[in-house]
Amino acid sequence: MEPIKKHDKRRLDNAPFGQLGLITVTGCETMGKEIDYYLQVWRTERQHEHEDSPAFVGYQRPTYIINAKEPRFGTGEGKGVLSQSVRGMDLYILVDVVNYNETYRMFGFDNHMSPDDHFANLKRVIAAVGGKARRITVIMPYLYESLQSKRTSRESLDCAIALQELTRMGVDNIITFDAHDPRVQNAIPLNGFDTVQPAYQFIKGLLKSVDDLQIDSDHMQIISPDEGGMKRAVYFANVLGLDMGMFYKRRDYTRMVGGTNPIVAFEFLGSSVEGKDMVVIDDMLASGDSALEVAQALKKRGAKRVFLFATFGLFTGGLEKFDKAYREGIIDKIFTTNLIYQPEELFEKPWHYSCDMSKFIAYIIDTLNHDSSISDLLIPSERIWKIVERYNEKKK
Repeated sequence: MEPIKKHDKRRLDNAPFGQLGLITVTGCETMGKEIDYYLQVWRTERQHEHEDSPAFVGYQRPTYIINAKEPRFGTGEGKGVLSQSVRGMDLYILVDVVNYNETYRMFGFDNHMSPDDHFANLKRVIAAVGGKARRITVIMPYLYESLQSKRTSRESLDCAIALQELTRMGVDNIITFDAHDPRVQNAIPLNGFDTVQPAYQFIKGLLKSVDDLQIDSDHMQIISPDEGGMKRAVYFANVLGLDMGMFYKRRDYTRMVGGTNPIVAFEFLGSSVEGKDMVVIDDMLASGDSALEVAQALKKRGAKRVFLFATFGLFTGGLEKFDKAYREGIIDKIFTTNLIYQPEELFEKPWHYSCDMSKFIAYIIDTLNHDSSISDLLIPSERIWKIVERYNEKKK
């Protein structure tokens, strides 16, 4: 964890909306402790002229984490338990629905937790709160069932149903990161829903780990691996002043493989990539097959280096194929975030860089608790320009 400097804390003049409480659902304990650390230091250093008023009672505490558990019975059934009062609190509940490393005993067997298990635990915690909190905000970096966010035939619409279920239970706001299809928020039009892009953290990680970049349209290009990621890539290209290219997938709609139509070929739209560094931006790496095919296609077209940005490194098919791609020079670096569980072996890979998001989430929580705007956090253009400028200055 990086040391905190005094200027890192934000200037927040509003009184808190309520006494701050942070609940980490099973699987988020490590990130929860890091977020709690930042909140403790900032609030210890911060001075308010009205800090002796009743609105600031409990503002500075040794920890903001609420003791919550989700124990299981031998049948696999469970319950949510709070060990302290949350009455009148401004609660933030952190959950990682794709942490497959967590297990529980069921009929004598170790059962790895699925997204459904984590979502059930989240609901149990909310049910244990029992409507006593002043406000509940759920921070769910990987949006539950986000891959099933639209209907293409007679099928369920799981993500929309889950969002509606949470709001009916009393959740006021939902904060997620890089939602696969943010239009799913239309399912809850009267509640808060923010999908955050880790653009600043990705660019910061790239500049920190690669020291010979030339950030201009003659030497670098932003790539969207498919038509669905266009908006994401357009933002990066505009902020950095680079050209953008796009691959689109030709699929075989006559058959289904693994729940989707198989990709027949990748077609490229954009200017020449020869001799340039490529930055491929996507919301997630699942099996990674598509991303590696895009990287290979770019290399065949003469690309110099290929860097992959993916908010969620799921690696559902294992890491071996990425090891092989790195050895063969198809990829040069993959940047993912710690918003979801990352296995220890991932940190040993020379091709991987983890972008830490704990401080950023602490900023969001601290700001929202003061009922202040988070617009500058959601649109980090100015901060990106500053770190690029500092990077270029160091190279002179």
